[in-house]
Amino acid sequence: MPIVVPHDADASGTCGVAIMAKASIPEQTKTRLVPPLTFDEAARRNTAFLRDAADTILAAAGEAAITGYVAFGPPQAKPFFQDNLPPEIGLIEASYPSLGDCLYSAVTQILQRGHGAAVLLNADSPTLPSSVLREAIAALMAPGDRMVLGPATDGGYYLIGLKRGHHRLFEDIAWSTEQVARQTIDRATELKLPAHILPRWYDVDDAGSLETLRAELFDGRPFAPDIPAGEARHTRALMQTLAPRLNLQRRQATDALGRAAE
Repeated sequence: MPIVVPHDADASGTCGVAIMAKASIPEQTKTRLVPPLTFDEAARRNTAFLRDAADTILAAAGEAAITGYVAFGPPQAKPFFQDNLPPEIGLIEASYPSLGDCLYSAVTQILQRGHGAAVLLNADSPTLPSSVLREAIAALMAPGDRMVLGPATDGGYYLIGLKRGHHRLFEDIAWSTEQVARQTIDRATELKLPAHILPRWYDVDDAGSLETLRAELFDGRPFAPDIPAGEARHTRALMQTLAPRLNLQRRQATDALGRAAE
């Protein structure tokens, strides 16, 4: 059973881990997955990803002192997260126009609750191994200030961990571009802040990365053969229900390309 530190316990020796999340709303959530998904399927996929991220936190809690959260916005989305995530996952409101401000607010709120370190996870990597999260926490719990960063294959990052707020890490970043991880590392260098870099992982935010996920879950093609992926049980179950239609779409696209080449 995971040993999750209660939210009202002494948190000084613990790490607060928060999923950066949006509520699942058709036509507003994961729209880059449309097509091949419908808007409703994309929203359902968002919910499955969130539940798998929560499972990753709870799995890592078996070997580390962790308190789990979801950092969300806008405030009126709170009931969605109460209804769809385990009760062990606390709620943090972090709603600002800028992604950098949302991330900085989530970090500072976690640290203000007394945790010795704060980790932010994206909600787009359902197969992220819990071992990677444990590595991040172990690095943060070691003496000395530092940043932990998990670079994503698209140039962003899937995880950032800190022991202090360091607002500069979230300033002058070209968000949603392939420069995000590199610019964040540059900011850490500017601050003379040591950086622990985690293995690369992938975000599922377009048709190509959705295919990477499908191949990992169902074709036995791991993204990182030397790192066992997370179970992603909620995402797996949802993809199984969608598989017949998506397979048909794939065959039709392949046939169309074949005819065009004739």
